Amino acid sequence: MISGHHSNSVSWWFRGLVRLVPVLAMVAAAFPAKADDVLQTWPDTIWHDPSSDGFADMRFTFARSSAAGCKTNCPEWISAEGAITASTPALLKRVLKKLGTRKLPIVVNSPGGDVEAALQLGRIIRKNGLDIAIGKTEFSDCWPGTEGCGASFGKAVAYFGVASDGGAMCNSACPLMFAGGVRRVAGGWAYLGVHQITTTWFPSTRHFRTTYKTIRGKRYQVTTETVTQGQSYKTYKMSKGFARKISAYLKEMGVGQGVLDKMKATPASDIQRITLHDMLTMKLATSTDIVELFTGVILCMGDKPAPNCRAISEDTRPAAVTTAQPAPSQQAEPPSSQPAKAPTAVPFQGAAGNAAPEMRFVVVRGSDPLCDPDCPGWISAEGAITPRTPQKLRQLLAALDNPRLPIVVSSRGGDLFSALVAGRLIRERKLDVVVARTNILGCNPAGAGCLDDNGAYVGLISRFGVECDSACALMLAGGARRLVDPKARLSVSSMGQKRIVKAYLDEMAISPGLFAAIEQSSVERQLEPDIMLKVGLVTGPDTSDTLTGPAICRSSPKPDNCRLPPSANAHAKTPPKF
Repeated sequence: MISGHHSNSVSWWFRGLVRLVPVLAMVAAAFPAKADDVLQTWPDTIWHDPSSDGFADMRFTFARSSAAGCKTNCPEWISAEGAITASTPALLKRVLKKLGTRKLPIVVNSPGGDVEAALQLGRIIRKNGLDIAIGKTEFSDCWPGTEGCGASFGKAVAYFGVASDGGAMCNSACPLMFAGGVRRVAGGWAYLGVHQITTTWFPSTRHFRTTYKTIRGKRYQVTTETVTQGQSYKTYKMSKGFARKISAYLKEMGVGQGVLDKMKATPASDIQRITLHDMLTMKLATSTDIVELFTGVILCMGDKPAPNCRAISEDTRPAAVTTAQPAPSQQAEPPSSQPAKAPTAVPFQGAAGNAAPEMRFVVVRGSDPLCDPDCPGWISAEGAITPRTPQKLRQLLAALDNPRLPIVVSSRGGDLFSALVAGRLIRERKLDVVVARTNILGCNPAGAGCLDDNGAYVGLISRFGVECDSACALMLAGGARRLVDPKARLSVSSMGQKRIVKAYLDEMAISPGLFAAIEQSSVERQLEPDIMLKVGLVTGPDTSDTLTGPAICRSSPKPDNCRLPPSANAHAKTPPKF
């Protein structure tokens, strides 16, 4: 007689967020984790090679926002990163036990893993009334798992970091875990994908032999059994029984059966991305929001802070600690038992071109005498694009009375994923973008006495010393109207992630010619104005005057970025700057 047993799992990780290579995840038995394993040290290989297809087992870490503008009262969340295994539900239970009655949202980044465990995780999350978002937590200065870095759960804080959706994923079994959230957000650049379940069978042959023994004159029947293990094999189609199990789970979570249909229709060797629109239709996502819905510092600024905000006094904030610095080829990864180190704020540098090491957004009002008293306003964006850039821009737009100001950008590029997220945000808000530079008059935005009576910095557009390289060009592609001043230098180069970049440019309705130009060179290659116009990177040959010129406020209808002059007794207020 031949019998078999099997293990349900799903393919995990994929390279470039699009193309997956299924890897079998087998767990024969789940062993209970020790209390000190809840926040165990990750293998040191997990951070040193960002291109690696490997993922450590899922780890849960308490995180506290280190974003600009967050001081003593900041949002906190649970970072869940890694592959789902049979022991993951036990780890989550231990983490929630540490929290007591507090309810922190979960920010998950996972390639998938064990299906049964994912179902358990979803039920634990729903039972505890937790929200969930797809995102990655970038820890500041101090990484859990490195020497001299940890969290003080009893006193004040966990690890400092910033959550973003650039490069974040929730694939394979992870969407089943995601379905357990009360509020579920997966907007921005988050990637959620599903496919068929891979089942591995382990056949065995049982042999029964009956013999008889006579003991003290009595005859006894003795049956012996031997089991011979056969060659294991895989099937890549979900069984009817397991399909019913997932269907019942989705119904329990209030999620549509469309998720199961997508899973069954996608081969195990592939991955099918579920778009945000489809997630809303299937009720897998509850809104179009992104991870900042649960982690943005604005949550803690009002009269009624969000439940996951926690105020701590300055004297209970963790002191600086000594942390091991990784070698250039390694990036140490984050531990969890001692106070974390808060990031040091980088001051604004009022150097030539008002350039900042990290991109800073400042609201500016034109000071050309030809427009006085009704002058246009804009958002100056200068500096390197970092993982915090999209969050800063989102916070600024939320704080503005007039969120339709054009963006004047000058940047030497930076983080690819962050540029794509910022570009998507710009397109979502239908903002215009021009590559130019802003000269703030009189002082830099960090100084006092820089404001006019209307509560903005005053400045002029400069067309000299302007550049927009690589990632900046992709951010520009998100603009509703996209302009580049003739004297500005715009260049592109291949930054990897071809499929993602191509999909983004297609989404922004940019000609394939731009993608071809990007991939032609691994070093910066300047694009001429006629090429930019031909491939659709710019929407016309206009200059920055089209959006910020002194005469635009005299036109009819008046553009959205024209500001009315203040009354005689108006009081200046501090303008938003991030």
